[in-house]
Amino acid sequence: MEFRRITFTIGVLLCGLAMAMLLPASIDLIDSNLDWQVFAFASGATFFVGSLLSLTAPLDAVSMEVGVREGFLLTTLTWIIISAFSALPFVGLGIGYSDAYFEAMSGLTTTGATVLVQLDHLPRGILLWRSILQGLGGLGIIVTAIVMLPFLRVGGMQLFQTESSERSEKTFPRAAQLISATAGIYGLLIVACAITYAVLGMTSFDAFCHALTTLSTGGFSTHDKSFGFFQSTSLEWVSILFMVLGSLPFVVMIKSLNGGPTVLWKDEQVRGLVILLVTVSLLLAIWLTLTRGTPFLEAILSSTFNVVSVVSTTGYVIEDYTLWGSFAIGMFFLLTFIGGCAGSTSGGMKIYRLQIAKSLVGDHFERLVSPHRVLTLRYNGRRLPADVPFSVIVFLAIYMASIGIFTVLLSVLGLDLVTSLSSAATSLGNVGPGLGDIVGPAGNFSTLPNSAKWVLSMAMLLGRLELFTVLVLSRPEFWQA
Repeated sequence: MEFRRITFTIGVLLCGLAMAMLLPASIDLIDSNLDWQVFAFASGATFFVGSLLSLTAPLDAVSMEVGVREGFLLTTLTWIIISAFSALPFVGLGIGYSDAYFEAMSGLTTTGATVLVQLDHLPRGILLWRSILQGLGGLGIIVTAIVMLPFLRVGGMQLFQTESSERSEKTFPRAAQLISATAGIYGLLIVACAITYAVLGMTSFDAFCHALTTLSTGGFSTHDKSFGFFQSTSLEWVSILFMVLGSLPFVVMIKSLNGGPTVLWKDEQVRGLVILLVTVSLLLAIWLTLTRGTPFLEAILSSTFNVVSVVSTTGYVIEDYTLWGSFAIGMFFLLTFIGGCAGSTSGGMKIYRLQIAKSLVGDHFERLVSPHRVLTLRYNGRRLPADVPFSVIVFLAIYMASIGIFTVLLSVLGLDLVTSLSSAATSLGNVGPGLGDIVGPAGNFSTLPNSAKWVLSMAMLLGRLELFTVLVLSRPEFWQA
């Protein structure tokens, strides 16, 4: 294990984070708000530590290639350390470090749960910082999912290897090119989203902040009423479009640049996600029309926005959907677990795992009827490798077991069952709002005990590490030279 490479890389990332802190500092300076000093101090401290870590590494660390083991450890430490330094500006607001770390971790993992209140009265600098964290976190999530996680060969992520695998289709010959292309598309989508928001009535500041949190499927807003503040049908439909785009696999988007938009629809994940969103949105729209007398077109918009927000794990809110009745509450709770596509910014179990699990169930019943039939499981037109089905089932089992463990931990800390279960599920799935008065769409995470915030921060981290990264790091053979 070569720790010098890890130290150097984390140092460089901290220096980059320090530079990002200068953006909100500039906004506060323009607004004549003294909070610019908080960002300046946090930037200086972060840059100092980052420089030390970079300079203490040998000169040849720059040219060293990071191996798979180093990459796994680097991914884990990066989330933890970057969140720790990202919390410094929040501490400058006068909140405790538990709250600050929770907010930073929620931002970088694009969970969207917040402990801050009265957002409409906060300085623009801190609001921009929250959005920047989600924008940076979204890009980091995509890069991790398409470059590092497939090498775990667990949870079925080996299906999406893009390099160093004879069974995978190379989109680019080198990982650096893939990362550059991904960052390019991600940035262009953010710009397009921001321009569209601005044209449709948002201020330029709100448009930029919400573009960052829409494409990252993070959900932080600059207003207490979240997206419902704008009361604009056109903005809500545009947000739906870009939330869906943030939930799609970016590698497939890259391929569609050469093969045309039909490439997206040919992907089994994309089709599954779109069909799910349309079906559930229609069901809930009919439910709203029949039970609440909501006009059908209005019900379609409301149900589609909230369904896309939860499935994409964005967490934007335009109204409290827990007031729609027991059927709607049950549906949204189930949607909490699903998530978008692998290789996107969304969290959750991911569509492809549920599709493979469905195929396994069908295969099992077919074998019961015809025991001697030779069945071959396929996904996206390719035969599934023998280890993928088992990996998917193990992942789903560990995912549900983890939710159970976090639910018990939160219950021990004094939270009621609904709050414990829903907050555990939404934190591990990086969704944001859950159910109940505390963590629901109209709730306030700041009322949670500090111990519960640390537990949920850990759940957010594990959700972004796809659980198995931590399990692999805990194995003794991982650390062998």
